[in-house]
Amino acid sequence: MDVMDRNYSCCEIVCFSVVVIVSTSFIACGNTSNDSLVTIDGSSTVFPITEAVAEEFQHVSPSVRITVGVSGTGGGFKKFCAGEIDITNASRAIKQVEIDACADAGIDVIEVPIAYDGIAIVVNPKNDWVEELTVDDLKKIWEPASQQTITKWKQIKESWPDRELHLFGPGVDSGTFDYFTDVIVGNEGASRGDFTSSEDDNVLVQGISTDELALGFFGYAYYEENQHRLKIIGVDDNNDDNGIEAVIASPESVRDGTYQPLSRPIFIYLSVASLRKPNVKEFVDFYLSGGTQSLIREVGYVPLSEDDYKISRNLVGSQLLE
Repeated sequence: MDVMDRNYSCCEIVCFSVVVIVSTSFIACGNTSNDSLVTIDGSSTVFPITEAVAEEFQHVSPSVRITVGVSGTGGGFKKFCAGEIDITNASRAIKQVEIDACADAGIDVIEVPIAYDGIAIVVNPKNDWVEELTVDDLKKIWEPASQQTITKWKQIKESWPDRELHLFGPGVDSGTFDYFTDVIVGNEGASRGDFTSSEDDNVLVQGISTDELALGFFGYAYYEENQHRLKIIGVDDNNDDNGIEAVIASPESVRDGTYQPLSRPIFIYLSVASLRKPNVKEFVDFYLSGGTQSLIREVGYVPLSEDDYKISRNLVGSQLLE
């Protein structure tokens, strides 16, 4: 399967396998000067899962030190393909340009889906005029042509107040930004630029929770963690044929595929060279064990099936035999 031809759908929950992107040469990735250190960076969306797994793992292996940074999916791939980290968190699949960068650096890449996530659409709790938005509404708000043009709530729906619209969203290095613009605007990376952006979802939560006129989006887990400070909005996918009207993001709607089109798989990416470090291999095996499914649920995400994790464990292990 070509990594760039995948079209993941949460309406069709399929059995994932690890995708290996093999380069022509082979060099070590990550910090090889300290075998007790496992270095991780990347997506803020995937961060809560990896952080929870890392904390649990260190109860089992306290001598292993794990660092987990947040530089966005794109920022994580830059570090990963430069050989600076062992593992990168990603809220979207790797792009061809990133595959090429890793290949140029001699890094063999392994893609591992680890959970499902929904992108939550949220407003301030004082907002009493909006309960749902259609995909068309979201496109009208976020497409490039709306910059400095769609600036008030009344411009989205005539019955809404003639008050300013303040937008918040992930930055351009975020996989959530890439995915959202792809499925909502219809062109990955195409967006108005006049909004408050950050690769750190906690910054977005803080902004929306203190601004009555705010509207924003980020990974569902950050809403769940801060739901007392935010109001979540239903999304209508504009598909009259499926009989489904507006759906609110939740573990259930992400799992059963009804929250469309803002549900997606999320990933970790590994290098074969880093997997040859015993502590990295031990951590990855722990990450893909059935015991972490409860951790994934606890931090607001939807785990894959145990069969999916077993296949991933087997295929990750098989890379060390080649």
